[in-house]
Amino acid sequence: MTIAFIGDIVGRPGRSMIREHLKRLREEHAIDFVIANYENASHGFGLTLKNANELFTYGIDVMTGGNHTWDKKEIMPLFDTLELLRPHNYPKELPGTGLKVYEVNGERLAVMNLMGHFSMPHTDNVFRLAQQSVSQLRDEGVEHIFIDFHAEASSEKRAMFVMLQGSISAMIGTHTHIGSDDFQIVRGSAYLSDIGLSGCRDNVIGMDAKVPIQRFLTALPGHFDVPKQCKRILQMAVMTLESGRCVDAMKIKCFDDGREIITPAWHEL
Repeated sequence: MTIAFIGDIVGRPGRSMIREHLKRLREEHAIDFVIANYENASHGFGLTLKNANELFTYGIDVMTGGNHTWDKKEIMPLFDTLELLRPHNYPKELPGTGLKVYEVNGERLAVMNLMGHFSMPHTDNVFRLAQQSVSQLRDEGVEHIFIDFHAEASSEKRAMFVMLQGSISAMIGTHTHIGSDDFQIVRGSAYLSDIGLSGCRDNVIGMDAKVPIQRFLTALPGHFDVPKQCKRILQMAVMTLESGRCVDAMKIKCFDDGREIITPAWHEL
């Protein structure tokens, strides 16, 4: 089984890069299942029905969320009709779920969406919930387990992976929009602290630079906007899974100027 994961899709620039490249990448790399993070997909904050339907037509199978999941209130009923996840450690009373199991080529793949604690909304203990959920999936015979861990602190992401390595297929971080350089495979589990955004690459975390710079200079608040024109990037991880273990992985970066950079994950011996 070959799966792919696309990090924070930021606004129209991110959606356009997926439209231009994903179907080709699925064919070239024989990708069976695509997961993507939606939480910034609609003008940088949340997800609308229109943009959700748009992204699914481009070849995405399921989408995960984060702290901006609820920014567009129209998302509430969409969890009942679309393949959308929200962080699993939000209270159970909220709509949706953060864990689903899919059948891919006759095998079961669990996709779990988790959110960290540092600088995030108050939620249930993510470490305890992750440990319990992975253990239950393994008891039910689900071998392939992928986790999108949406967190600010790299220490939380690293601690989560060290706790779960060997019992999951892969865990990739989202939220910072800045790609990290630590894609590795340890004991059959792939790990990357942050996949990085898909969207504008020539500003500040996919947003027009004016307001972020103003905030750093003056501490005054302002509304972040996704630029209408910018240099764009698509960042995607591709992982090959066998018997629940990740046996190979790579990161693909597609630029709007035609460049494409592929970096393999390293195998920790």
